Amino acid sequence: MVEEHLSTADLVANSGQGMAREHSPEPLLPQDFTQDLRNRWQDAQAGFVDEPRTAVQHADELVAQAMKRLAETFADERQKLEAQWDRGGDVSTEDLRLALQRYRSFFQRLLSI
Repeated sequence: MVEEHLSTADLVANSGQGMAREHSPEPLLPQDFTQDLRNRWQDAQAGFVDEPRTAVQHADELVAQAMKRLAETFADERQKLEAQWDRGGDVSTEDLRLALQRYRSFFQRLLSI
């Protein structure tokens, strides 16, 4: 049996092929949360005619809530990804490969916003 050793270039090329086969990334924010924000946005927008200042304040609050939740989601994802590093000094190539896949998935989810 001949053992193959892949170069870094081979791994990078193969990772691109894997990306094409993956499912579309799941959203970073839960659907019920985003739907609630959308509903509240429509209310704020509809209220602009009667109370423009209040509508803008509500819009600002909604954007702030979305950004806060996104930052929390990133922190949670990062904590999960970094948990493997807490095991000690020896991290296998397989562990690194899995970590890169998780980062790639999270990155794709960020870009899908």
